[in-house]
Amino acid sequence: MRGLTAVLLAPALVAATPASPRAAIEAALADSAAGWNGGDLDRFMAVYAPDATFVTRTGLVQGRAAIAGHYRASFAGGRNLRGRLSFELAGLRTLSAVHVLVFARYRLAPTEAGGKAEDGPTTLLFERRREGWRVIADHSS
Repeated sequence: MRGLTAVLLAPALVAATPASPRAAIEAALADSAAGWNGGDLDRFMAVYAPDATFVTRTGLVQGRAAIAGHYRASFAGGRNLRGRLSFELAGLRTLSAVHVLVFARYRLAPTEAGGKAEDGPTTLLFERRREGWRVIADHSS
């Protein structure tokens, strides 16, 4: 019976799993951006591993909770005050079966008159974990 169970479950598992690391990472980034754009800090932060490191101009921020603290002021009233976030992937480099380095550009489009557009490069190190692909290192400038 074990073989039959595996055969019956296999198509469901394949359908639920993204076809490639790139597809899964793109989906994770899109969901994170949707959280940012919807003013949902928890959803935005879900892409980060609990032990992630974020590089800032003033030093390293260690851990998802501390990174969330860095961004918290941008989230108010069910929106993000800095603008609408999107990512443009420039390339991926597979480092191992569980690590992918992502090179991208982030863009913040103003959502209010007089708002300032922002954009810049970002390098993200993703690690495949039990819960999916998570950012373990973020350097955005």
